[in-house]
Amino acid sequence: MGAAGHIRFAREGAVGRVTVANPLRRNAMTRAMWRELRAVFEQVAHEAGLRVVVVSGEGGHFCAGGDISEYPSFRFAEDSLRAFHEDDVWGGLSAMLACDVPLVAHIEGVCMGAGVEMASCCDVRLAAPGATFGAPIAKLGFPMAPREAALVARAAGELTAREMLLAAAVLDAAEMKARGFLNRVLPAAELAAEVEALAHRIAALAPEAARLNKQTFRALNGLKASANAGDDAPDCIATVAADAYRYADSPEHHEGIAAFLEKRAAHFRG
Repeated sequence: MGAAGHIRFAREGAVGRVTVANPLRRNAMTRAMWRELRAVFEQVAHEAGLRVVVVSGEGGHFCAGGDISEYPSFRFAEDSLRAFHEDDVWGGLSAMLACDVPLVAHIEGVCMGAGVEMASCCDVRLAAPGATFGAPIAKLGFPMAPREAALVARAAGELTAREMLLAAAVLDAAEMKARGFLNRVLPAAELAAEVEALAHRIAALAPEAARLNKQTFRALNGLKASANAGDDAPDCIATVAADAYRYADSPEHHEGIAAFLEKRAAHFRG
């Protein structure tokens, strides 16, 4: 696979962990790693009892981008370049986006290009103060692929995406929080513990409600994308709403309401 990188998945009870591991290249993504990312998240979708996944990088960095040492082997022919972005990269990212389990990004060190894209697929993003963000690929002579640019613009804001791509801007964690990309910036010594606490807090909540919320957010994003493209907006919300209330008689729904009325903690089996 070129560099000895891989995507590692492990779980402890209801909490899963996906780790980007290519530490000799600050966790840069190889083509094989993109394919592994897709396979891992397709596995996550079928993991019974899994309620939250923490996404992080190995060795103090989130992800430095793509593994540029591989680029000469495929970037200079249109067909192979298209296959890389539409099959390898988007295959991994779309598997993350399709995941109904809440995703928490644990970000430290560099978060560039592919790292920003993967973080953009997560539902909650926590970072250390020293984390840096950008996509300075204009220095390498190429643009961001359309689907990937749309993803980053949606998560980070169009102005931020334009600054990263057109001016090769690299922004710190405080700035990214101010712009709405990060939920929280925590001291480096506290970040891991806070990510852990957040993951367990999510895991204790209603899992089916989380899945339904993520399906609604996907529908909203689809609606916004169509509107931004100038298309006649499909009725994405109506599609979700057709099944949105089937949880009415579910054990989870009964348990949550009963626990509140009985003044006790709810126990969701999910």
